[in-house]
Amino acid sequence: MRIAIASDHAAIVLKAALAEWLRGEGHDVVDLGPETDARVDYPDFGYKLARAVANGEAERGVALCGSGIGISIAVNRVPECRCALVSEPLSASLAREHNDANVVAMGARLIGEDMAKAILTAFLSTEFGGGRHAGRVEKLSQPAL
Repeated sequence: MRIAIASDHAAIVLKAALAEWLRGEGHDVVDLGPETDARVDYPDFGYKLARAVANGEAERGVALCGSGIGISIAVNRVPECRCALVSEPLSASLAREHNDANVVAMGARLIGEDMAKAILTAFLSTEFGGGRHAGRVEKLSQPAL
């Protein structure tokens, strides 16, 4: 699977570890930055990740920042993206099965590397359930404002 990954400065160490691990699992990983731990703004990297997923450059996305909150908000500004902020594997599976989430967000200051790997395993191995969920998911990309 082609997976885009991006973070802010607070999550660069976790991003590097997960990118290496995902490659070892056989995935094609596109690291969208940043490259150093110099201070950056998470929206810039969240938007970059969202564009890659929305444009079909990646099938899934992994968004990381200190809490996961800010970058998930940025990704969800792009209607083609459904980003779920999760901290354990069950929520990652449900985000895929019920919501067809195509991006997962995690907080590097809140979870460890092993938990992040367990989350990604669940997220990447779960299929969208369709059925009664399909109409609801379609509405997520077409907000009635």
